Order: sequence, then C-alpha cells, then structure tokens
Amino acid sequence: MHSDNLIMIFIRNPELGKVKTRLAKTIGDEKALVIYKLLLDHTNKIAKRVNAHKAVFYSDFTTVNDRWKNDGFIQLTQKGKELGEKMSNAFLKSFNMGYKKVIIIGSDCFELNENIITDAFTILNDNEVVLGPAKDGGYYLLGMKFFHPSLFQNKVWSTENVLLDTLLDLSNLNLSYKLLPTLSDIDEEKDLINYKHLI
Repeated sequence: MHSDNLIMIFIRNPELGKVKTRLAKTIGDEKALVIYKLLLDHTNKIAKRVNAHKAVFYSDFTTVNDRWKNDGFIQLTQKGKELGEKMSNAFLKSFNMGYKKVIIIGSDCFELNENIITDAFTILNDNEVVLGPAKDGGYYLLGMKFFHPSLFQNKVWSTENVLLDTLLDLSNLNLSYKLLPTLSDIDEEKDLINYKHLI
C-alpha cells in the first residue's frame, strides 16, 4: 500500500429520493437509487485495486458497518455548504494528514477504472495537477501534490463550465497539469444509453 498517496471518494448516502435527482425525474426514485448503488459498487471495486490509501467522504453521515468500512476505507463526512467548499476542505484535511499526492473522484462514472486512477498518480510525478474531464463539462477526477484552494472558488458547480473555469485557474496560477481521457458521468437518463439493461 503506497502510504503517500490518497484517493478520496465523495459519495452520497444511498437514501431513496436523495440520490441522482436529475435521473430520478425521468426514471423514478426507486430506479435512480438502484443505479446509484450500482455506481457505488463499481467505484468501490475499482478503488480497492489501486495502490493507495482510500478515504470515503459521505454526504451526511458515516455508517458504522458498510462495504467501505469492511474494505478498509477511512470513513469521513463532507464538511462545507457547497461542493467547492466541501472538496477544498477534504483536500486540506488530507494534506494536513501528511499525504503527498491526493486525488478525488466521485461515484458517478461507470467508465472510470483502476488504470485511469493509477495513471493519475503517475502523472503527478511530473505535473502539479491532473484532471479527468467529463463530457458534460465538469470533471470526474482531480488530483494535486499541493493544496490550491483557488481551484474550488468562484465556480458554479454542476454546470458545463466547471472544467473550463478550472483550466483557466491553472493557467492563471501557472500550474503544470495533464488531462486524462474524457469520460461520461451518469446524471440523466440519456447518460444510460449504454446501460439500459440496468433499469
């Protein structure tokens, strides 16, 4: 286990009516919850295969005994009002814990795999930041070697400009970075085009 590397996984507590709300508008809360649990399973499985420490950040509360706990993930809760503040606080906490390379992923991407995450850590050998672009204009992965709080400020989260705004920040800060392959998040029913068998 590489003790200097940390993967942070941001998840929502899997409760009916509280996950995948955009998806639920067209397929219903029950099916949206099923899809989200499948995404959690996938994210758990790929993260376990990566040579790094792992922490799962729950949206509302940690659970005493679940798959993450049983698989040795550090259990924490997200702190802050909006997504940028929550991610910023998570990175700050992780660097304060002594980690040298920290990567954050969500739990929305069936296309993400352990090789991409491993590549992200490798990219940080020669770059200060690594980003995994999502097709909707956001990103599915962000990694860095030092804490850069401005990357989480002045963003309208969950919009198509998040990646572009982040790239502009990197340019303004003169930070070296590299992009991973562009992948699709599962946010709306149209994103399930290749996963129709799941619903």
